[in-house]
Amino acid sequence: MKAMTINIDQRKKTKWKKVIAITAIILVIVSLLYTFAYLRHDSNHVDMGNRLAGMSLEHPLGTDHLGRDMLTRIWIGAQYTIGYSALALLASLLIGVPIGLLSGYFKGMIDRVFMRSADAFLAFPDTIVAIVLAGLLGPGIGNLILAITLIKWVNYARLVRSTVLAESQKEYIWIAKMNGLSPRKIVSKHLFPHVIGSVLVMASLDFGKVILLISAFSYIGLGVQPPMPEWGAMLNELRPYFNSMPQLMLYPGLAIVIVVLLTNLLGDYLRDYFDVKKEGKV
Repeated sequence: MKAMTINIDQRKKTKWKKVIAITAIILVIVSLLYTFAYLRHDSNHVDMGNRLAGMSLEHPLGTDHLGRDMLTRIWIGAQYTIGYSALALLASLLIGVPIGLLSGYFKGMIDRVFMRSADAFLAFPDTIVAIVLAGLLGPGIGNLILAITLIKWVNYARLVRSTVLAESQKEYIWIAKMNGLSPRKIVSKHLFPHVIGSVLVMASLDFGKVILLISAFSYIGLGVQPPMPEWGAMLNELRPYFNSMPQLMLYPGLAIVIVVLLTNLLGDYLRDYFDVKKEGKV
């Protein structure tokens, strides 16, 4: 039985070594292509005399309807799509994790207020709430990030709260309290390390969802506004040319799919690394 467990662990390690190697190779290729694109062309340079051009050495992925280099816009667009997604996710973590720690440890009025607020946000699907908030706040990436933050922080707060509630009943927490350790030190030294694994796993899996949200909202005009080369906004701009030059929409679409796939692989790796699935935390 022990030998079988060792073999399973070895297969897991081999599998994830291959995944990490492939991911590293993709990142190196992406970095080289990004450097090439950034140095050669301006992502917003309009050249109407060269619009809708095919692939060439000068424009490896061709040009769009305004003569802008597609390769450059794809790689520069990664800064906006991935960067704004990371910003929205970071804001959600900075709000949700502290609230979950406080709510789970101190309970009482803080916990009741949090639970009522969480129930209000969870009464409707995330996407519906995001659409309503983005529609009320108006188009713009700042408003979209705010809307995503308002719907995502609750999930992290609930996850952290449930973990802290379970850990708070264990003996080592009671011993720490009896030894006079302050609540701040108990939370930071004993409780926070127990929640960080689950939070990282959820964040890595959520990263792909946030990328899809930002791309989708930019596609319908509620997120990043043209001429910024965000992938969802690019899909919206190039939609009229889908029948004549479908590859123009294929490039940003593939970029979204690849990045989301990589974030899901990262989430699976972190879940195995922290053994979160086994513990039943996520």
